[in-house]
Amino acid sequence: MSVSHDDVEPVTDHVHDNSWSANLEKPHHGEDRELVLSHAVDAVEHTAPGNHVNLVTHGDHGHPETYLYEALEESVGDAVSYEYVEQCGCGGHVSRVHVEEAV
Repeated sequence: MSVSHDDVEPVTDHVHDNSWSANLEKPHHGEDRELVLSHAVDAVEHTAPGNHVNLVTHGDHGHPETYLYEALEESVGDAVSYEYVEQCGCGGHVSRVHVEEAV
């Protein structure tokens, strides 16, 4: 079953002026890599410079370096840096994205 992106609640609705985590490992994220990428970019865009967002991605998509980092680079360029933190016990992955300047 495919989920319309319009039917899925956004990952956040305000700019975070602190470090925070975005949960991108819900079942609908596991079914749709494009939704993960869209929500990851939204999370980064909603993080104030000088802070970071931990992107917790669904394990069904594999290691984030195989799809997420390139998508972030294409969307936000040099405004961010990122690092892989760890794989969760549930199979998901945590990547920390440092927002260096406004995106």
